[in-house]
Amino acid sequence: MPTLRPLLLAFALAAALPMTSHARPAADLATPTTQGTLLSVSTTAEASRTPDIATLSTGVVTQAADANAAMRDNATQMDKVMAALRAAGIAPRDIQTSGINLNPQYRYAENQPPAIVGYQASNTVNVKVRELARLGKVLDALVAQGANQINGPRFGIDQPEAALEEARLAAVKKAQAQAQTYARALGLQVKRVVSISEGGASQPGPMPVMRMMAATPMEKDTAISPGESSVSVSVEMVFELGQ
Repeated sequence: MPTLRPLLLAFALAAALPMTSHARPAADLATPTTQGTLLSVSTTAEASRTPDIATLSTGVVTQAADANAAMRDNATQMDKVMAALRAAGIAPRDIQTSGINLNPQYRYAENQPPAIVGYQASNTVNVKVRELARLGKVLDALVAQGANQINGPRFGIDQPEAALEEARLAAVKKAQAQAQTYARALGLQVKRVVSISEGGASQPGPMPVMRMMAATPMEKDTAISPGESSVSVSVEMVFELGQ
């Protein structure tokens, strides 16, 4: 009986080997192979629209000898600014506090440590204006009610999805055209798209075109020119070139 064990082991190994040899091609077939030349193309395309929304930041900066007085004066003046925004028809959802700061003011003298001579308080809000025809009046009302800081406006597209879709299609078509150009130059053809990825979509950054540090009388509404707003999309596509 002991002499049969090597034979049984040999039969077991012989039966297992064909199964192992047939499993390898199945795994290889699941891995795609590329026979041609790979070409990577990156493109960016834009789509423009007439802006229908504007955002700006506005606020009040006050100074006083002590911190409490600086904050109280700032709160009183800022209440008038907020009331002006509400009177201009700006909805509460379109007004967002972006920063409240209180900082000491120093006097510097040679060979002496800095000495606090007062405090500066600031309160800033971000405002979204949905009726661009009223933007000039809104700016003037803010200054008239005590706002001594205004930055912006930044014009944009409230719902940019359609413009982004247009930019996406244009970026893909541009990448395809470039792939065809390279293929012709090499005497090849574009066989297929191996991969495609979007690098990102963006709208233009803030355009600070106005800044005021003192409330001054206005003889007429501040002139505003919205111009045009653009969105951009970047894509990267990999093509296979071959005969």
